Amino acid sequence: MEKNKPRQPRQQHATNPANAGAAIAAPPAEVFDFKGTLKKLLGLLKPDRGAFIIAVILAALSVLSTVLAPRVLADAVNILADFAQESMLAIQNAASAAGLVSNVTPIDFTAIAWTLAAVAALYALAAALSYLQQRIIIRITQKLIWSLRQQLSQKMDKLPLRYFDRKPIGDTLSRITNDVDLINTNLQQVMTQTLTSLIMIVGILVMMFVINWVLALISLIALPVTMLLTAYVAPKAQRFFGRQQSQLGELNGIIEENYAGHSVIRAFNHEAASIERFKQTNDRLFGSSWKAQFLTSILMPIFSLVTNIQFVLIVAIAAILTRPEVIFLGQNIGGLQIGLILAFIQYVYLFQQPMITVAQMANLIQGTIAAAERVFELLDEEEEVPDDPDSAAHDERPLGAVDLQQVSFDYVPEKPLIRDWTLQVKPGQMVAIVGPTGAGKTTIVNLLMRFYDADGGKILVDGIDTQALTRAETRDLFGMVLQDTWLFSGTILENVAYGRAGARRDEVVEAAKTAFADHFIRTLPDGYDTVLQEDAQNLSVGQRQLLTIARAVLRDAPIMILDEATSSVDTRTEKLIQAAMARLMEGRTSFVIAHRLSTIRDADQIVVMQAGRIVEVGNHEQLLEAGGFYADLYLSQFAEDDDA
Repeated sequence: MEKNKPRQPRQQHATNPANAGAAIAAPPAEVFDFKGTLKKLLGLLKPDRGAFIIAVILAALSVLSTVLAPRVLADAVNILADFAQESMLAIQNAASAAGLVSNVTPIDFTAIAWTLAAVAALYALAAALSYLQQRIIIRITQKLIWSLRQQLSQKMDKLPLRYFDRKPIGDTLSRITNDVDLINTNLQQVMTQTLTSLIMIVGILVMMFVINWVLALISLIALPVTMLLTAYVAPKAQRFFGRQQSQLGELNGIIEENYAGHSVIRAFNHEAASIERFKQTNDRLFGSSWKAQFLTSILMPIFSLVTNIQFVLIVAIAAILTRPEVIFLGQNIGGLQIGLILAFIQYVYLFQQPMITVAQMANLIQGTIAAAERVFELLDEEEEVPDDPDSAAHDERPLGAVDLQQVSFDYVPEKPLIRDWTLQVKPGQMVAIVGPTGAGKTTIVNLLMRFYDADGGKILVDGIDTQALTRAETRDLFGMVLQDTWLFSGTILENVAYGRAGARRDEVVEAAKTAFADHFIRTLPDGYDTVLQEDAQNLSVGQRQLLTIARAVLRDAPIMILDEATSSVDTRTEKLIQAAMARLMEGRTSFVIAHRLSTIRDADQIVVMQAGRIVEVGNHEQLLEAGGFYADLYLSQFAEDDDA
């Protein structure tokens, strides 16, 4: 199994021209089927197509209002410019003939006021429309993410255990959390900013060509320069960003390992080695991060230089175009008013922002599609075979007779594990399953519980094939006490009551008494209402195991499975747990997996496994007399106990 590397925090992206370098700040993400993934993602938007169309219309109107404002403002500037020109003429005339100053036309403040009011109204309208568009887009994206999370939640319940055996847990969790969160954040930005920016680019270009097509063509000179520069620098920066993300994942893995194993590291005096390992990885991360940030940071000064040269060129050409007699290609392109020149310069400045945003969104789209592809891969995983809708069911409480008939099973097809497993268990019998590690003991438990379905043969309970039952009905037949005591963050009462839905408090207490857990529970500050910390660290290993036994008692299933339930406790606690398990197994069929053979001497049947096959079956005395594999295991453990 490959080592899982956690996904890393996303690069932040600027949205204004001053942060042009951020346009390539996102790390590259490999996409295998861009078109197919995009189609699936857009398919999730189908229920909100009407709302999306409205958002597009609002965006177009908002951009139109924003784009028209500089052109309207140009009229006010032209009024002032005309007044200034007439004033200069009047001053010149006054020098030759006194009294002509009165011919100066006064400033039309009313026209200016109306123009400024129109500009303010356009900007206010643009803001209001943009606000409405943002609200609609946010609602659309959040509904999409809600739907995606719902699908993932349902998918997790349908995935077979084979999936979890071959996939790292961290990778699956990363798809459900980090990737969905990345889609959530990026999709909202992409849908709002890309939509607005594209419309803005078109609108500004139209206005620039309307004002003066010569200046418009000149203003586009910087565009290919910027694009070529970005195309040259971006791949180099992205390569270093990719290394940065990989090394950041490695660094986080080291931190996690050091934190989880800090006591072991100290016990073996490996602090210096751990620090050195962290330092080397951190140094590599520093080098990659520095190079990536440097390459992106040099773009801004270059972009600024190109833009400033462009402004100088535009102003110079515009100054020439103010003369009425300028002819170009047989056309009179002169007589350009000052207000229009200022409006054009404003359009040139506004044009930079959506261009940078579009370049920026291209990287976000790449990351979004990459994350969506990983999520859709999980959603497309093969699911468990659905339960038979016409499944059989037990009309009365099952007796607990179990019959395994030539059961075969492989986790991996080319590596056979269980072969021709045949065993009959009478109601109320205790069956112990022993054997070396990897013999297939826990696999039998997985097959009984239908965590996996057998590849061949049958497993019958009271004569009914478990595959003819639903998985829920099959699992209702069993109670389990495992070596790993899973307890969740909640009260002790809630953890024990987890064994049976709707259990009353007095039933929980009675189950705890049966499991010899009531005494230690009442010694806790809040008794049954004591809240367990993460992983129940405020309880000892033995106490946690007694709680799981109490949970199994409360379940009151006809068949019990106990898998290495005493392997992690001391001898005194083991005896207490054994007494609790003895009570638990009274009147029930039970399967016990144990390495300590001394704990299963009283088993009705002891099944000895080796390499996935049953090599011996009998009780303790019979197997010792046979002098086979079990006898060798038992005598070796007995000798170890004597040496101890």
